[in-house]
Amino acid sequence: MPDYDVAVIGAGPGGYVAAIRAAQLGLKAAIVDMEWLGGVCLNVGCIPSKALLKNAEVAHLLRERGADFGFEIQGLKLDYAAAVKRSRQTADRLVKGVGFLMKKNAIDVHMGTAKISGPGSLAVTEAGGKTHEVKARNIILATGASSSMIPGVAPDGTRILTYREAILQDRLPKSVVIIGAGAIGLEFATIWSSYGVKVTLVEMLPRIAPLEDEEVSKELAKAFTKRGIEILAGTKVESLEPTKAGVKISVTGEKGSHVLEAEQTLVAIGFKPNSAGLGLEALGVKLGVRGVVEIDDRMATNVPGVWAIGDVTGKLMLAHVASAMGIICAENIAGAPTVTLDYEMMPRATFSQPQVASFGLTEAQAKERGYEVKIGRFNFQANGKALGLGDYAGWVKILTDAKYGEILGAHLVGPEVTELLPELTLARMLELTTAEIARNVHAHPTLSEVLMEAAHAAEGHAIQM
Repeated sequence: MPDYDVAVIGAGPGGYVAAIRAAQLGLKAAIVDMEWLGGVCLNVGCIPSKALLKNAEVAHLLRERGADFGFEIQGLKLDYAAAVKRSRQTADRLVKGVGFLMKKNAIDVHMGTAKISGPGSLAVTEAGGKTHEVKARNIILATGASSSMIPGVAPDGTRILTYREAILQDRLPKSVVIIGAGAIGLEFATIWSSYGVKVTLVEMLPRIAPLEDEEVSKELAKAFTKRGIEILAGTKVESLEPTKAGVKISVTGEKGSHVLEAEQTLVAIGFKPNSAGLGLEALGVKLGVRGVVEIDDRMATNVPGVWAIGDVTGKLMLAHVASAMGIICAENIAGAPTVTLDYEMMPRATFSQPQVASFGLTEAQAKERGYEVKIGRFNFQANGKALGLGDYAGWVKILTDAKYGEILGAHLVGPEVTELLPELTLARMLELTTAEIARNVHAHPTLSEVLMEAAHAAEGHAIQM
């Protein structure tokens, strides 16, 4: 008899959530991880970066905006090492919490590198080299993804960094070139610039935040430029060379070719799925472009008893999407009622300053698909709470189908917009319209009123503008 009903490879936000849901449904579950509970997100990603971003917010306020709030600090000293220490404490606390959840739900934890050795069988190699076998009726692949690198370039942890080295280092570089202006690049640009580091953002595509609505990219570029961040969009890295003083980066863009020099560079150009070395080819698991594990709506691969969730599937590389996939996967294994995911409508969040939050279609995508698009917009500058906070750059933009009133997507840039987004994704899931959002009474004064006002604007009767 197999040892388990479900064995999960990978203890990140997808894997540990899948294991918990499986246990809740009466399945005997185990989880295997080569390094840590909580995965990249809790240890060196989502969680510690948010702690650093809070420190950065305070640092920026003290350095740049004290006079706005009526205080003056002479001889200000900012201890970045203390910020990193706080971020590690935050991460450690949550990782311990995951360990508690494993015990609470009677989930066995196997620390080691897992490889599928045959149908329903895993070979787990521990740190000391000892290997033991784990047998399970179902195996869930939740192995995540790793940083993509520029061909011929390897991170050295001192001059050339990935997000992992960047988030763990407790010193500030004097200058840094960030290659890639997606979420990771934008967040580290916010952190470092808040402490006075000279930051240059290099993005190969025509604009920063290239997957967001074009207007979001423009608003963000305006805010970043105001913070002193140099933006080189539409710029390709031709070569990257470590030097004694740091790095030398040759780039080509609209202004021709030139060389950038800095103490460090952060390479944040994307991720590749961790599907190699798992024994998938021998088992016949179908892999797609760049090694993504192909799945159906149930999270099942083409091989019975083998499932996959999260970044390794290449669907949408976000922690909360992995968690949702993990729950659905466990429910399908158990034969419990469940749902399917619309990945296009999943929430997306970037915790830069200002924040960016979105879901669904961009305005350009909606028009390309033939929708007659109606837009409801409201600026934070007209919101009392935002003015009181002294943080009122940005706006909310809701896209609807003029014919049926269906919400097609929303794009937010401004203070705490990542906290405002769920009202809109919930409205979309429940098939509400902007008319119903507008009728929902929002407390005053709150930032959430911008959603109500944008909904009123979409209905053609804006109140506060």
